[in-house]
Amino acid sequence: MDDFYYRKLKVYHQAQQLVKDVYLMTGGFPLNERMVLSNQLQRAVISIPSNIAEGMGRFSIKERIHFLEISYGSLSEVMCQLEIAESLNYISHELLNEQEKNIKEIARMLIGLRNTLVDKSNRE
Repeated sequence: MDDFYYRKLKVYHQAQQLVKDVYLMTGGFPLNERMVLSNQLQRAVISIPSNIAEGMGRFSIKERIHFLEISYGSLSEVMCQLEIAESLNYISHELLNEQEKNIKEIARMLIGLRNTLVDKSNRE
């Protein structure tokens, strides 16, 4: 396959950027957090674009929706973990606010894509 459909989705590219941002942030976490909060945050953020890609690779609309919902759950997990990082003074309040804007935009796009697929499913 020359061109995977998920690569055409803006939400996928924004989720990829969030991965880069989180990896840069976690690089500044204290060493004792590298295997705890940092690791969990990295795993959660990687799950977002990965589940978008996997879902869009499915033939069933129901499965696509399911993977978008998993992606949304991981996005919520990332937001929670960033709030924890901010409360522990690992990231600034300003950085948290900046990333929250990005996360809300990704959430909006995931919900929109999910709703489009639900509508398509209801018409079939």
